[in-house]
Amino acid sequence: MLMNSDPRSEYSQRLKLRQASAARCDSIHHRLGNTRLAVFIAAAVMAYCALRWQLFSAWWLATPVCGFVALMSWHSHVLRNLQRFKRAIEFYERGFARLDEHWEGAGEQGDRFVDPAHPYAQDLDLFGKGSLFQLLCSARTRAGERILASWLKKPASLEEIRSRQGAVEELRPNLALREDLAVLGTDIGAVVDPDALIKWGNGAALLKSLPLRILAALIALLTLASLIIWLSTGQHLWFLLIVLIELIFIYFNRHTVKEAVGRAEKACQDLQLFSLVLARLEGEQFKTDYLSKLRRALDRDGFPPSRLIARLNYLNVLLDSRRNAYFAPIAFIFLWEMQLAFFIEDWRRQYGGAIAGWIGAVAELEALSSLAGYAYEHPEDPFPELSDQSPCFEGRGLGHPLLPDAKCVRNDVKLSAEERVLVVSGSNMSGKSTLLRTVGINAVLALAGAPVRARHLRISPLAVGASIRILDSLQEGTSRFYAEITRLRKLASLADGPVPLMFLLDELLHGTNSHDRRIGAEAVIKGLVRRGAIGLLTTHDLALAHIADALAPQALNVHFEDHIENGQIAFDFLLRPGIVKKSNALELMRSIGLEV
Repeated sequence: MLMNSDPRSEYSQRLKLRQASAARCDSIHHRLGNTRLAVFIAAAVMAYCALRWQLFSAWWLATPVCGFVALMSWHSHVLRNLQRFKRAIEFYERGFARLDEHWEGAGEQGDRFVDPAHPYAQDLDLFGKGSLFQLLCSARTRAGERILASWLKKPASLEEIRSRQGAVEELRPNLALREDLAVLGTDIGAVVDPDALIKWGNGAALLKSLPLRILAALIALLTLASLIIWLSTGQHLWFLLIVLIELIFIYFNRHTVKEAVGRAEKACQDLQLFSLVLARLEGEQFKTDYLSKLRRALDRDGFPPSRLIARLNYLNVLLDSRRNAYFAPIAFIFLWEMQLAFFIEDWRRQYGGAIAGWIGAVAELEALSSLAGYAYEHPEDPFPELSDQSPCFEGRGLGHPLLPDAKCVRNDVKLSAEERVLVVSGSNMSGKSTLLRTVGINAVLALAGAPVRARHLRISPLAVGASIRILDSLQEGTSRFYAEITRLRKLASLADGPVPLMFLLDELLHGTNSHDRRIGAEAVIKGLVRRGAIGLLTTHDLALAHIADALAPQALNVHFEDHIENGQIAFDFLLRPGIVKKSNALELMRSIGLEV
């Protein structure tokens, strides 16, 4: 099926189909409900006529009973389909919200991945309401969210980035797969704890004693034999004796069996949910090496994971049958709970180690699908050109992906071994901090393997470090200035690493006096450049703009301007060469009514 290249048009077509299917299912649902009620009433009338007046044989009641059971099964199937169509509708409605730029506040925010000590996560709005993570993430499992967050927090190598780009490009048009992952994964994200599953799969066996297993089987056989003797000869003493031995055996092993069964039942339920997603992935035929490798990693001993999990689920169904009141005596005679616990432990020893790989493959595919969804919804955003000539960041038409297109003003930024530093001057509210975040967030996207909000971007492997949103801490007893210099020390350590640092420094050292600030800022920038770093420094203090003169030709001055329009300060947010020539601080103070 060829897919419309326009995401809005494609979403509209698919949304209408899902809404129509949901409406049909809802109509059938109500009709079946009424039919079930009618069949129940008919069965009640027939029962009264057969039993009270004996108008016909009671065996005729089997007809409405069978019909009622069949209707229940059909109704259950219809409700499952209805729920699935509703989830698909939600999937496309969220897609429209992103296309209409009304996505903020909807979806997973990734707050649990916030790390105040991270060198750029908070500064670049990676997590939280209206964050990059919230825009990108379509993962339904916790493991998938974790993988995506790790990609945003840690730049990948060139080889890894190229592999992800190829995978994202292949997944970009596969809207059906993204829809299925979203629909099938809803229950998984709400219920399944991947860490607990992996721990169960890799955990030490609780029932690993071969003599215990042989003894359990022997007791079950003796109990069965004594029961046969009782039924055939009437001699019940042997049966009572063996049952007493069985009770003692169960008593001494009750805690181990209960723990093994309890863990196994929860794991079986979670894996059953996971198998729905795994079965969907097994049907995909991928072309890129990255995705093909992920698909091959799912199989174990030549069998797909959904088939292996089906075996485990069958054992779990047999285990659950012990709760049936009619089967419970038989389950007791055969030590059913313990016997099934041994079989489940066998499965865990053989295949439990593969659970981490299954979860990891699903998580990685979800993360890739999240990037592919972003790529599909932003067809004008290109993949960056990857460069081996380090350091390099050359962007044309850079825009901020979290800003609406109507408000996004694009600028060009070039950093290289020859031009390492841009000192950005400008008045308050002119766009300096937004420029830093624009450069930083596009670097994060590029180094994660995603498309970027730019007309073109050429980038080499970089370690990103920022000092934009530095706050004091009452709990830790640190001032803003101390928090900032602590961050600068961390950036200096990053600059000593194997990958060049790209620093993004906003109003550097503005928490101290102008004399110390000028000397300290110049020393910090020189130290970073000496370590091979590149980056941007913003300031509204024109004294700091002369840092570029001290570092020339490796540093350049650029600026943002403002102008007065109808008595109000206006900005065009366009980056220009040179140092800004005026300040708007006094005009801003006057504009809010201060007597200046």
